[in-house]
Amino acid sequence: MKYTTLGRTGVQVSRLCLGCMNFGGRTPAAEAEAIIAQAIDQGINFIDTANVYGHEPGNYHEGRGRSEQIVGEALHTSGKRAQIVLATKAHYPMHAPPNGGGNSRRHIIEQCHDSLRRLKTDWIDLYQLHAADTAVPIDETLRALDDLIRAGKVCYIGTSGFPAWKLLEALWVAKEYGLNRFVCEQPPYNLLDRRIERELLPMAQSYGLGIITWAPLAGGFLSGKYKPDAPVPDDSRFSEFWQGFGQEHYRPSVFAVVEALTAVAQSKNCSLAQLALAWQLHQPAITAPIIGPRTVAQLNDALGALAVELTRDALAHIDEVARPTQFVVSYYGGEDEIWAGWQPTQFHWL
Repeated sequence: MKYTTLGRTGVQVSRLCLGCMNFGGRTPAAEAEAIIAQAIDQGINFIDTANVYGHEPGNYHEGRGRSEQIVGEALHTSGKRAQIVLATKAHYPMHAPPNGGGNSRRHIIEQCHDSLRRLKTDWIDLYQLHAADTAVPIDETLRALDDLIRAGKVCYIGTSGFPAWKLLEALWVAKEYGLNRFVCEQPPYNLLDRRIERELLPMAQSYGLGIITWAPLAGGFLSGKYKPDAPVPDDSRFSEFWQGFGQEHYRPSVFAVVEALTAVAQSKNCSLAQLALAWQLHQPAITAPIIGPRTVAQLNDALGALAVELTRDALAHIDEVARPTQFVVSYYGGEDEIWAGWQPTQFHWL
C-alpha cells in the first residue's frame, strides 16, 4: 500500500479510501466486517462513512446510522481503531423537521455526539459536511466545528460537494475569525465527469486542500458490467439505488467512452475498474479515490489498481477518450444538480 499526506495536515492516509455507503444496506454486517478486515490487512488505513448510511435500497427513513454502527463495532472488536483515519459526515436529515438536518450549530453538535456513540470512539479523525447549506452562514458552521476540534472530539474538518467558491469563502472566514479551516473536499470525480478539473482541483492545490473523490467508478458503471443492449442487472447499484443516474448513463455517447476505455484496460491487462482507479491515482491533485465495495471480491479487484502503471502516452490517450474538464454524465455541480436523479423524498421526511 502507498500512502500520502491528507492536505497539509501531516496525517498519512492510504491511496485508496474504503467507502462504507453500502454497509448495513446492500452489504450485510458480516460481509461488511469481512471487507473492513481485509482492507486493513492490505494496508488501507482510511475509512469513510456518514451518519445517513445504512438504509435499505428504496427505504431512506430506516437504517440510517447502521453503517457507522458496523464500522464502529468492527474497529472496536479488532482493536485497530488507533491505526485508522476515520471519517464521517453530517448534513442530511436524521430525524423529523424542522431541525433534523442542515449545517446549523445545533444539528452539527448533536450529530457529532451521535456519530461518536455509534462509532464507539472518543474522536473522529475527519468530520465532514455532507453538503453545503445556503440557509446557514458559514461562520456559524465553522464555529461549531471549531468547538468540536477544541473539545478533542474531532481532529480535522472537511466538506463534500462544495464548489470552489464556497470552499474559498470558508477558508477566508476561518482566517478572519481565527477558526480551524477545512483540510479537504470530497467531490464526485470519474472518467465520465471531469469538471472539477476546471476550478476545484487548481484551487485545492493552491490552498493545500486534500481531495478524496466519490463515485470514481461512476457508481459502478466503469466496471464494464452494463451493456447498451442488455437490461440493468437486478443486483446492480443502478437498479436498486442510483435509478436516476442509470437513465443518464444509458446513452450512446457514454457507452462509446466505456468501450474505448475497455480497450485501454485490455492493453494493460487490468479490469476497467482498475484502470479507472489507477487513472485517478496518477492525478497529482487527488489524495485518494473512495472505493465502495459491496463484496470482498470487489475490494480485492479495486486493490489491483495500485499495481497498474500508466505511462504519459497512456494518460494522453485516455484524455482523448474522456476529455479533460468535460463530462458525458452529470455528477459534479451544485447540490440540486448532483441529486437531480434521486427521488425527492429520499432525503426529506414526509
